[in-house]
Amino acid sequence: MWKSNKDTAWRPASGTRQRIRDAFLYCTGDMTEFRKLMNEKPFAMQLVEWSFRGMAQVIMVDNPLSGVLVLAALLVESPWQAVLGILGLLASTFTAIIIGLDSTEVTRGLHGCNGMLVTLLMGVFSSSGDWYWWLLVPGCLAAATCTFLHSGLRPLLDPWDLPVSVFPFNTVILLYLSCTGSTNPYFPHHPAERPVAPEHSNNTHLQGLQLLQGVVRGVGQIYACEELWPSLLILLAVLIGSPLLCIHALLGSGAGLLAGLSVAVRCTWLYAGLSGFNGALGCMAVGGLFFKFNWKTHLLSITSGEWGKPVLSSSVVVGLPACSWAATLTVSLMLLLTAHNLSSYRIPLGRVMFPETHQEAQAHRAGADMHSTDV
Repeated sequence: MWKSNKDTAWRPASGTRQRIRDAFLYCTGDMTEFRKLMNEKPFAMQLVEWSFRGMAQVIMVDNPLSGVLVLAALLVESPWQAVLGILGLLASTFTAIIIGLDSTEVTRGLHGCNGMLVTLLMGVFSSSGDWYWWLLVPGCLAAATCTFLHSGLRPLLDPWDLPVSVFPFNTVILLYLSCTGSTNPYFPHHPAERPVAPEHSNNTHLQGLQLLQGVVRGVGQIYACEELWPSLLILLAVLIGSPLLCIHALLGSGAGLLAGLSVAVRCTWLYAGLSGFNGALGCMAVGGLFFKFNWKTHLLSITSGEWGKPVLSSSVVVGLPACSWAATLTVSLMLLLTAHNLSSYRIPLGRVMFPETHQEAQAHRAGADMHSTDV
């Protein structure tokens, strides 16, 4: 009788833990069940979900809840930046819908992320201050241009099974900055700041706590967020989508910070995370997203954060910001490598999912092979 009462008393607790676990698993990954639920909703509600997924696609996460956290981070950082990001995302998404691009890419937010990034950077570089409403006009045009450029690059990159990624954003933002300049009467922007410290500078004292915060801020700088709390929210958004991607984001940002130290980047850049966001993006892409996760690709993903030094140095010469060219070019070159010891770990573009999903599929195939060889 006592045993029966004990079992009965423990059942509700066990059921509660199971419900909490199920709710947690429901919100992680790509939230497939939520996507199926939204397929039956009106277009306006579906558009909201696509938009949140597009916000999260910048950090390579296909999760609407992560997009909500990203929007919260932008609002904490700057409401004006949040308005610009939403406008760019909607402009590029609607352009993709109007010209009839692949509906799967639209629903996953792959077009919205480029439009969002280009308007965010236009706002950051603008010297007209916040709430300069005329900036919305070139912002919408630039976001729509990203979608057209995306559709034009796809046939060129498909034969090599390469993702379009953020090539449109990097191209359009550099064209915009090149065409306007710091003396433009309508859309002026700040001149490019030299990232390397002056030769006569004697400020070699580094603060350890500021450097650690710079690693976290490097993840936030993916969205041009410099403050610590928005960066933590963005890091949480990555964690919800994939813990493995979150770890690689921090490792890549740390590797990028070390790369900045090696080329004598000024301390303010290191503390703000400006030398870490390219490393974070490259490390996330190589460390489990486009390649199977193992110790070889893990080490390669960390070293990829160091490969942004040439792009960082060349930005000083041309007088334009490096944006995320370092990560984009590094990942594309790695995907083009034909060496057997690397190409065997590459995941075809059509089968790219979350790193944890890749690990489960790999373990399942290994178990099936072991079972098939049993005598």
